[in-house]
Amino acid sequence: MSTSVTVNMPKQPEYGAVELKEWIRKHTYKGFIYTVALVALIFILYFAMMKIQEIDSELPPMAPIAKMTLTNLQQQSNMEELPPPPATQIINTGPAARAGTPVAVPDALIKPDMDFATVEVQSRASAEGGTGEDLGGFAPNINFDLEKKIEVKTREVEPAPDQFIPVEVIPKLDYAKLQRDIIYPEMAKRAGIEGRVVVRVLVSKEGKPVKTIIEASDSDMLNKAAEDAVKKQIFSPGIQNGQPVMVWVSIPINFKLD
Repeated sequence: MSTSVTVNMPKQPEYGAVELKEWIRKHTYKGFIYTVALVALIFILYFAMMKIQEIDSELPPMAPIAKMTLTNLQQQSNMEELPPPPATQIINTGPAARAGTPVAVPDALIKPDMDFATVEVQSRASAEGGTGEDLGGFAPNINFDLEKKIEVKTREVEPAPDQFIPVEVIPKLDYAKLQRDIIYPEMAKRAGIEGRVVVRVLVSKEGKPVKTIIEASDSDMLNKAAEDAVKKQIFSPGIQNGQPVMVWVSIPINFKLD
């Protein structure tokens, strides 16, 4: 016959190692949560600072601020008000029309609303014209200095090459000098080209050649040499009614190889 013995285990105490393990477990969780929160806060602050720096770098630099201290300022009292500036006086500037030589205008360009200046208005206008504030006087830029001599230059009308101008004395030149001034073209000389070139030249009142044209030519290779030689000459001017006139004359030049 066996006999069983019941042994009652002592109750596990709530202090000592058990209490220490519970305390460690609880505070380990808290430390882990605090550490994660702190790391997350550091990352948030880091990215916020980086973003602020990017915004600051995009902004234009600010000008330096100069600080000033105002001292010993006199109190301005009983200041007298300055009178307003006088009103601008309108000065007679003359008519807006410009004095000068009338120019013919085609009928197609004339419009009904065009205003043409009268002879009386043009007699008071200047060559530059005024602002249009016409009060009946002369333009201020008209020279009334009677002691100063005014030279009026007229442009001489050049006659056409085929225009007949009767002259008592035709222009003349030194043909010996003309012959010396002729430079025979090298290309024409090598090709053995000879011929006659008639140069028509417009002689001024001073005897200077103004224009030249080729009236007749046996070869185009000789034309430039003939014109260059004629342009170097000095003519005696054409005379009409005892006065020098501008007139066209024809100068024949013969090119011949020796």
